[in-house]
Amino acid sequence: MAPEDAPEPSQQTDSLLRRLAGASVTKAGLALDQSEINRIIAEASKGSKFYENEKRKDKDLTERIEKLLKHRDEVLKGVDIPKIEAHVDQMIEKMESERDLTQSIVHVDMDAFYASVELLHNPGLKDKAFGVGRGVLTTASYEARKFGVRSGMATFVAKKLCPHLIIVSNHFHLYSEMSHRVMDIFSRYDDNMCPAGTDEAYLNITQYCEEHALTVEECVSQMRQAVFDETKLTVSAGIAPNKMLAKICSDKNKPNGQFKLDFDSQTIRNFMQDLSIRKVPGIGKVNERLLESIGIQKCGHIYTNRALISLMDREFGLVFLLRTFLGIASNVVQPHLREERKSIGAERTFSPLGDEAKILAKLEEVAEELENDMEHEGWTGKTVTLKFKLDTYQVFTRAKSLGRWVTKKEDLFNIGKELLIPELPLKIRLIGLRVTKLKDLRAPETGIKRFFGQVKPNQDEGNVKKKQKLEHEFHTVEDEDPVNEDSMPGFHEHDEGLGFEVLEDEPQLDEDIPAAGPSKPKPRPPVSAPTCSPPLNSSADVKSSGIHDPLLLKSKEKARAKSADPHTSNTADNRDREMASEAQPRTPTKGSSTFLECPICQKKLETDNQGLNAHIDFCLSRGAIWDAQAETVAGTSSSAKKGTSSKAKNKDKDKRGEHSKKESKGSKFKDFWGGSKGPGNKGHAT
Repeated sequence: MAPEDAPEPSQQTDSLLRRLAGASVTKAGLALDQSEINRIIAEASKGSKFYENEKRKDKDLTERIEKLLKHRDEVLKGVDIPKIEAHVDQMIEKMESERDLTQSIVHVDMDAFYASVELLHNPGLKDKAFGVGRGVLTTASYEARKFGVRSGMATFVAKKLCPHLIIVSNHFHLYSEMSHRVMDIFSRYDDNMCPAGTDEAYLNITQYCEEHALTVEECVSQMRQAVFDETKLTVSAGIAPNKMLAKICSDKNKPNGQFKLDFDSQTIRNFMQDLSIRKVPGIGKVNERLLESIGIQKCGHIYTNRALISLMDREFGLVFLLRTFLGIASNVVQPHLREERKSIGAERTFSPLGDEAKILAKLEEVAEELENDMEHEGWTGKTVTLKFKLDTYQVFTRAKSLGRWVTKKEDLFNIGKELLIPELPLKIRLIGLRVTKLKDLRAPETGIKRFFGQVKPNQDEGNVKKKQKLEHEFHTVEDEDPVNEDSMPGFHEHDEGLGFEVLEDEPQLDEDIPAAGPSKPKPRPPVSAPTCSPPLNSSADVKSSGIHDPLLLKSKEKARAKSADPHTSNTADNRDREMASEAQPRTPTKGSSTFLECPICQKKLETDNQGLNAHIDFCLSRGAIWDAQAETVAGTSSSAKKGTSSKAKNKDKDKRGEHSKKESKGSKFKDFWGGSKGPGNKGHAT
């Protein structure tokens, strides 16, 4: 055969086939061999824009893994492995000694929730293979799952897997109504239970069992029966000493079953030994590939590779993986608090649109829905983010920060339109709006806002504006990023898209609002885990890039905006180039600004004297702001609060193996401020 006649190498790598299979391959009820399912999905989607986008992502991840393995080879050179393993073994002994087996935690998960609700309203679907959703399935009946059909799958692909599949439209109002009824039943057994979506929840039934003289198995069986009697829906449950294990166990006897893991340390460790790493909540297809690349396919492999993980702690998270290996996780169950909320948003998916008027009509619908949600739930915010997905399945974001609060539909729509119009013409299949930097309209005014609200009218207006600007920057960049022991660092299972933020002049000083957390669950496909990975633009990403100064951060965002162009296809390559350039240390050039050290916080800044003075003003203002805020809290001394915060931070630093380095910085702070006073002892979240 002549060279020109040779076939092109296959693009269907094993990793691509697995990627195309989607995020729900571990769902209960699959009967066909997964490799055969993957092959059919690949053949059905080949040539589509979805296929090309997944191929691009697979290539991007493969290149990242290659870089990761090069880094692995470098960190292993000349290292005393037995010494590192001995140190990690000591960590394991300490974790084991702190294991808590006193709480009975339950994860309850409705069986094929949307499909089951549809079945109640259309009994003719009984024992038939059907999927719920148009375009993309939100769930599938267990009869359909036997053929590999599952949530998140395009309907045309599902039809290839199951030619006789019946497609049913979504009825979200029915799911929402039934969800409220089910959650009410769960709350009888734990009034502090934590919903994890419309169809699942975590409960601590320790007290209930004691008060009613029930075993945990009897209690859960009673609860599941109550759900069936009152709704005719079935629920599966997992019983374990913590939330992670309970979540894993709830999938063991699906549908309509329950599984209890013995509350014994050795039993738990044996249970985790051969468990697939993908079964661990929070580890999806991306983290699965990253872990497999260093030889971790099962949880037992974590121990085998403990020295390597320790050396690559920044990439994989030693504490998280050791806790996973041991089967140790949080057993604290409580509903999401309002002050934990970080954002509120709405979005719509539709058939690809290229007409500007139709796209703007969709944007207006989203703005109206978001306004209703914000008014109903009592929120307003200062940063609006536009999200849009192209017909090529690439996702982009554009954001604008304002000097005023935004809630009304007209404002949301106009800002979204302002961010979208410069990107057109495009073909879009999803559009959404999200508001961050939230203010809780139901919360009393306290802290910094109250303090600055008392400024006298004759006070110098220029100084007030300067303080406002510095305070805005202070809340924009987080000085310390706490260790998250319940997720892997740095890697993200979901593409949030490339984006940038536009800042309006003179932001107002009312950023003392509590950070916000998970939104009230809306009807959606079941997706849950005890915790989730940080968002793409989190402070963890900021810290890993080596950027610390707020002014430098803004310039970085502008540079990122230039490469985040939806009109170009290879966004992954652009992102890699940005990450590589940001990771390089900056060397001052002749005539440019130089590195100067702040005498307050000891940070080295690439700036001139004027910039250094502004930064020093910023550091000094933090102490005044903190002292003023502390004085408004009745009955609580500022020193006690800062001492508690400092201890919590030092505990986190110890776990990351960076205690000695960061402790020295903290001591300089104390010397400057005199004892425990000063901003160095108080963390502020964005």
